[in-house]
Amino acid sequence: MYHKAYGIIETLAPLHVGASAGEETGNLNLIFRDQFTQTGIIPGSSIRGRFRADMRVVDSALSNDCYGHEAISGKTDSTTEALIKFEYASLVWLPVFCPGQPVVWITCPRLLRRYRQIAQIPPEIRIPNPYNVQLQKPRRVLFFNLGFLKNLKAVTDLAENWVPKGLSAPPDNLVVVDDKDIGIIHEMSLYRQTRVKLADDEKKVDDKAFFNVEALPEGSILVFPIAVKEKQAKHEDWLTALEFTEWQAITDGQQQAVQKSLGKELYFGGLESIGFGRCNVTLAGKYFSVGATDE
Repeated sequence: MYHKAYGIIETLAPLHVGASAGEETGNLNLIFRDQFTQTGIIPGSSIRGRFRADMRVVDSALSNDCYGHEAISGKTDSTTEALIKFEYASLVWLPVFCPGQPVVWITCPRLLRRYRQIAQIPPEIRIPNPYNVQLQKPRRVLFFNLGFLKNLKAVTDLAENWVPKGLSAPPDNLVVVDDKDIGIIHEMSLYRQTRVKLADDEKKVDDKAFFNVEALPEGSILVFPIAVKEKQAKHEDWLTALEFTEWQAITDGQQQAVQKSLGKELYFGGLESIGFGRCNVTLAGKYFSVGATDE
């Protein structure tokens, strides 16, 4: 039996989770991608590792209880079942630059279906059709590097129904594209950086030390589901453990007495030392509702 929760990740800097940095000539350090939409993801193992590291510095025993005991070399049966289960984080909205036009955030029906399932959005709220848009300045045509998007239909409920609450910078120009188009638009929106290794004794590029890296851009919004195993007498409550590690409570005005979520800045992925991976993470769902009972 599990309680349900979910997390929202808002990238505050480019985010690279994928191939590690190498020094091969022309190496492109790719991010992990969803097999169907070919859009960037964060594997559940990476999310769990970040949460484990966050708690381990203050209470390693509690970290092992919550996220499973790590394997110990030479010792059998050292691993344990984690009380907290994480799935991969998928995109909900991705910022894309349109030349000469505003930055827009795109999504597609497949990504929204996963978001609806995770956030438990009521079924009566229908997934928007491709090329529905909600723009600050109404437009009939949008231009991406791959061409023009025409026959756009303006709607007014995208932000209200499909943008997660509690974001530091909520998107204000929303576009739903077709599932078959999301992959190629995603490719042109990625942050890419060419990196070199300089010689130790002079400022010149060392031989065979040229490589590239790609990352999800700043302003990307992702969602991941969490399953919390039903509390057992020998374990502390996970919510208390999170607050113990300085997650900050977030309350929402009129729902203050009912709904609570937790927020914190965390680093995900690699290349943190050069400014990658800083994210704002919000944990929400029925598990964080006062007195909620969710199976």
